[in-house]
Amino acid sequence: MTDITELLLSRIRDVADYPEPGVMFKDITPLLADPAAFTALTDALAEIARRTGATKVVGLEARGFILGAPVAVRAGLGFVPVRKAGKLPGATLSQAYELEYGSAEIEVHAEDLAADDRVLIVDDVLATGGTAEASVQLIRRAGAEVAGLSVLMELSFLGGRSRLEAVLGKTPLQALITV
Repeated sequence: MTDITELLLSRIRDVADYPEPGVMFKDITPLLADPAAFTALTDALAEIARRTGATKVVGLEARGFILGAPVAVRAGLGFVPVRKAGKLPGATLSQAYELEYGSAEIEVHAEDLAADDRVLIVDDVLATGGTAEASVQLIRRAGAEVAGLSVLMELSFLGGRSRLEAVLGKTPLQALITV
């Protein structure tokens, strides 16, 4: 285990039975409250953005905003939020997707991504992969290239990586922590 992995893991709190019985929620708020840990996380993700040749960072609602915006600033790139449907004013592109119990839809401003953009998608946790898969499809429909998908933590037992293999192809998927 690397020093950064140890630091980040030490600042992630397990919360049993949240948001429902049987779920072990990974709470990153202690990590965000620790300036050294948050800086280390931001620097690690910004380095991934530089390595992938990203020109923009997309953050997925909501905790992907918290991580993605400082990563974009640190890497000297633009930040584009991908929001839940109905939250963005103006012309949007949308992508519907299936959840474990229902469906959802995400949107991006149509003019925020262009054909010459290489996008690093940033989120806090990769679980089942539904939101990440929809975001990859949405970014490609906007005409941009997905340079990579990076998350703080991958919950490997939920199979999100397997779900994303077909849609990502050779595009890198990087998790700083895998549990």
